[in-house]
Amino acid sequence: MVAAQVLQGTSPVRDLVVVELAQSPAGEQTGKFVADLGADVVKIEPPGGVASRHVGPWAHGQRDPDHSLEFWAYNSSKTSRALDAASPDDRSQFGALLATADILIVEDRRWLRELGTDLDELLEQRPDLIVVAVTPFGLTGPWQDYRTSDLVALAAGGILNSCGYDDHSIPPIRPGGNQGFQLGASFSWCALLLALIERRRTGLGQLVDMSVHESNAVSGELANPYWFYPKALVQRQTCRHAQPEPTQPALFECGDGNYVYFALILAEQKAWSSLLGWMSELEMAADLTDASFQDIAYRQQEFSHVQEVIEVFFLVQDADTVYHEGQRRGLPIGRLNAFEDLPLDVHLQEREFFVDLPTPDGETVTYPGLPYRFSSFETVPGRPPRLGEGHHG
Repeated sequence: MVAAQVLQGTSPVRDLVVVELAQSPAGEQTGKFVADLGADVVKIEPPGGVASRHVGPWAHGQRDPDHSLEFWAYNSSKTSRALDAASPDDRSQFGALLATADILIVEDRRWLRELGTDLDELLEQRPDLIVVAVTPFGLTGPWQDYRTSDLVALAAGGILNSCGYDDHSIPPIRPGGNQGFQLGASFSWCALLLALIERRRTGLGQLVDMSVHESNAVSGELANPYWFYPKALVQRQTCRHAQPEPTQPALFECGDGNYVYFALILAEQKAWSSLLGWMSELEMAADLTDASFQDIAYRQQEFSHVQEVIEVFFLVQDADTVYHEGQRRGLPIGRLNAFEDLPLDVHLQEREFFVDLPTPDGETVTYPGLPYRFSSFETVPGRPPRLGEGHHG
């Protein structure tokens, strides 16, 4: 089944028709958000398929538009309609479809124009329509026609400068998961919900002009306030927040070869006492029980020594034990999971986060479900469509 399934209750977006003109994760994820909740999202594609259908990796190594895992990741629960912008009949079909739409998600107004629709004229003709323009740099400004990628978005938005390792001879490292595009999608989704609330109140739609660049520029975490106020530049650190001055490492290897992240803040007496009690029970506190270590200034002065003792403490335990026991004791500690570990995560299993999703070939794969739960209704994603599958003809 291509569309999302409503398992219980009534989805508040069930009657919405969404037309999507998107080829990047930013626009496609925006459409996926509303599609997975039960809206009718019609993905418009050129005859050969959108760009994401031609990006690997590929299911079973089959390099064709229907087996791109990149496409599968961002296009669950949608239908697909392949339209040739050079065909008068296809342009007419697009116009007829758009006339029924409540929402238009568009990344490139030129593609919209090629399909026979001018954005400005559309907004005048359809005051009830919500248009979410998900573009690299916004619809106005000197960079409005520039292109982007996830790496460009992270770099131009300033975030990339905070990503990487303590060793600054290594250049900044792009994080995985299309984080730059995901930020754009998150802001687009929030803005779309606000526009829907406003339309329910007034009956009027509006243009939402969402810039991926600005979404990244506003999400620079500590880099922004440090620059705006004390004019300080942050430095990237391995698995830690970028700061103006280096902080102590927080990544610890455990005896099973896995790692935990432990944010040890020596100034917090409660956390220090909890850690010391834990280490003492296992007779591994060494000299940290000396009275001198009760003084915060002394602990900070001897941080390197404290770090070494903790490293040994974690090396004689496995990561799961460290994680659960540390959490039981109220310590800010977490296990570093590889993605292949996540389907085995007992918490995610208990919440039934992963779902069995059919593929276009009729097989079943494990697929991430929704990151939120609603008491009034429940949906599960439908599978991604084959090129041209599911249109209403």
